[in-house]
Amino acid sequence: MKFGFFTDTYFPQVSGVATSIKTLKEELEQKGHQVYIFTTTDPNAKEFEEDVIRMPSVPFVSFKDRRIVVRGMWYAYLIAKELDLDLIHTHTEFGAGLLGKMVGKKLKVPVIHTYHTMYEDYLHYIAKGKVVRPTHVKYFSRFFANHTTGVVCPSERVIDKLKEYGVTSPMRIIPTGIDIKKFERPDITLEMRKALRSELGLNDDNIMLLSLSRISYEKNIQAIVSGLPTIFERFPSARFVIVGDGPYIDKLRCFGEELGISDKIQFIGEVPNDQVAIYYKAADYFVSASTSETQGLTYTEAMASGVPCVVEGNAYLNNLFDHESLGRTFKTDADFAPMFIEYVESGIKSNEAILKEKLYEISATHFGNVMLEFYEDMIKYYDQLILDKETAASIERIKVKFTSLRK
Repeated sequence: MKFGFFTDTYFPQVSGVATSIKTLKEELEQKGHQVYIFTTTDPNAKEFEEDVIRMPSVPFVSFKDRRIVVRGMWYAYLIAKELDLDLIHTHTEFGAGLLGKMVGKKLKVPVIHTYHTMYEDYLHYIAKGKVVRPTHVKYFSRFFANHTTGVVCPSERVIDKLKEYGVTSPMRIIPTGIDIKKFERPDITLEMRKALRSELGLNDDNIMLLSLSRISYEKNIQAIVSGLPTIFERFPSARFVIVGDGPYIDKLRCFGEELGISDKIQFIGEVPNDQVAIYYKAADYFVSASTSETQGLTYTEAMASGVPCVVEGNAYLNNLFDHESLGRTFKTDADFAPMFIEYVESGIKSNEAILKEKLYEISATHFGNVMLEFYEDMIKYYDQLILDKETAASIERIKVKFTSLRK
């Protein structure tokens, strides 16, 4: 089959959405399908990219590292028509997503949508939350989702929120999978891990806590920092390593200084994709207090890398870390430090059997399989909807004709 993915963000832009799309594209192609990406232009993109159709775009308001389509939509539609796509999968509710819905309607094919972003967590970026309100998000999300054939929800949190909004389209929870091999990395030796830790000024006695994400307010890294004095009091050799960059980095630095622990916190900045796994494997624990994720790929990446996690829980994460050898979840920001100390002191060891079973569950292979099942179900559902509409129209025509004959 031929699938068209419509998205406002794609590589070389680095984001969880772009990673999810690329992962799914590769999995579907391995199964013999064809996938075409309809997305925005990017000054860092290659001049020629196979199966990628780019439309002129500009940076998005308040998110300068993200872009939105401004023209070229008719050109993209003509290409989609020529490709004779079997299904459209939108990954944004804006420019390219609206185009995808239009193309699907014109081609008379199902339109599937993935609700990647919990917009209520990001309203403070737009005029400090004074223009766009949660009610606006509710009505727009409901309107967009209810005009699609079906909706993919990366976690239970998403499906619960969409139901709260009043979305009635068929929905299915399908977490994004990851390429396990990129993080298992048997080529990363013990010597390489020690070398990285040495570069960071750490030895075997240091407990390395790792955060890896975009450094923004909603990632809630400040909650981790807030709990560090208690952890450092119990484990004086512990150190916190923060990988990533973002608009909140300066405030986070200042917060560490205010608490008098800045000498035990290291800001690494962004690292190349092929080096991410080394940081995971060099760490003793991956930590996060983010509550803005629809899913959060860093959690599964950390798991695949074999590093235990201590993270703020939700329905998805509580199920993901359902065995203590994988990690622990805590309920509130204030619970982080005591939970971390308790987990470290418990001395729980890894369990290879449990990890192996969980790795398939979070794998790209499993992700591709369940997504393809959803596509097939939605194609059947769409065909039935069309048949029902045609049947209803035929019955109505017969009624009108019968009424006119009686007269």
